[in-house]
Amino acid sequence: MEPSPKDGESAAAAEPSRGAGSSSGVVVQVREKKGPLRAAIPYMPFPVAVICLFLNTFVPGLGTLVSAFTVLCGARTDLPDRHMCCVFWLNIAAALIQILTAIVMVGWIMSIFWGMDMVILAISQGYKEQGIPQQL
Repeated sequence: MEPSPKDGESAAAAEPSRGAGSSSGVVVQVREKKGPLRAAIPYMPFPVAVICLFLNTFVPGLGTLVSAFTVLCGARTDLPDRHMCCVFWLNIAAALIQILTAIVMVGWIMSIFWGMDMVILAISQGYKEQGIPQQL
């Protein structure tokens, strides 16, 4: 006698041959919902983003501060409905949070992740400009 699947198990686990292959034709799109601080990270050219990551790694918040000024130079963000000055001040606020909380390591870690997000956005912008489909 075979045990029946429990409530926590899915029906797909009980039937592994059903739609498990990569040729099933199902397309899934995932969109990340970003908060206002995270959406204010500018899309910068790749070398500038790498410099900001380097600065954020060694002096927490400095790269984020530099990225705030790229907004004033015309870098776009995921906040198209907000004015450029508002996005600038959001980036300044993120830099201040990183600087002030760097003492307890939280700001330093946040600063490094912020820099990595800048590089990821720069890479995705490069793919969009070249017309290459993204497969991340």
